Amino acid sequence: MEKSDLKKELKTFLKTAKNPLVIVLGPTASGKTALSLEIAHLIDGEIISTDSRQMYKGMEIGTDAISKEEQEGVPHHMLGIVKPDREFSLAEYRDEALKKIAEIKKRDHLPMLVGGTGLYISSIIEGYDVPRIAPDKKLREKLYAQAEKHGVEYLHAKLAKLDPASAEKIHPNNVRYVVRAIEINLASGKNKTDKKKKESPFDVFIVGLEWPREELYARINMRVERQIERGLINEVKKLLKKYDENLPAMSSLGLKEIIPYIRGEKPLDECIEILKKNTRNYAKRQLTWFRRYKNINWISCQTQKKTQKKSVANQAKFETLQLKAKR
Repeated sequence: MEKSDLKKELKTFLKTAKNPLVIVLGPTASGKTALSLEIAHLIDGEIISTDSRQMYKGMEIGTDAISKEEQEGVPHHMLGIVKPDREFSLAEYRDEALKKIAEIKKRDHLPMLVGGTGLYISSIIEGYDVPRIAPDKKLREKLYAQAEKHGVEYLHAKLAKLDPASAEKIHPNNVRYVVRAIEINLASGKNKTDKKKKESPFDVFIVGLEWPREELYARINMRVERQIERGLINEVKKLLKKYDENLPAMSSLGLKEIIPYIRGEKPLDECIEILKKNTRNYAKRQLTWFRRYKNINWISCQTQKKTQKKSVANQAKFETLQLKAKR
């Protein structure tokens, strides 16, 4: 398709889809929220978050979770459902998300997956049979201690010896996933290879947002500044009073970068720049994951001059987007 109208494409899809599932994905700060609301109003949709951190309570600013007031009456699910000290596995997420999809369909509404955690999206649309290995607290403490003492590359090298395929997919800085992969291997004697069904159980329509790199990075930097203005530092302080900073949830982007400032170990300006850099790197990893999907309808975004002074959310308004499908 060449610059087709997104509304028309969606309507065509829905006429033939037997088990429809609409997905809106893209790197962080790309405008998924604004676009997903436009689509939800169009198709009578309900949104299920596929953000692995927005499920935690008390991290709304750090994860840039949509507020109730911003939801425009569109039902949202899987937001703020567990406390940071509660372990919530991929298997649990998948079970709960599939349950929500079934409930939405019973209401004669259309389910939508919206977010940037590729693994969560894949667990739904690729029919993953996710490993159900119980957490091993002692092993995790040992592995996190090794990462702290020897560095993340040391732990990643350990995983590479046990499970080369997983090590290739998981970035060394994603300590939580590295630890989980090692945990599964040692507990089961098998590699962390999620079994898949041959075909997706859903008829999927995927919309992806892409920006010129310079503009995406500018949006990311702007969003970080907004998070600081909205009270990110106070949010992290409150979390530190309630929870152990070594909890997996507390390693979330937007929290771990601010903790050194609160501890008096680094100046705020330096922490903010590190957060911007880490967020940009995360966006790169997201895009790498999304390239595995072959049927994304990419929307090429370009900020209009008249919207350059508007907020990040408004810059991604639906009417400024042009559809450029890549199949």
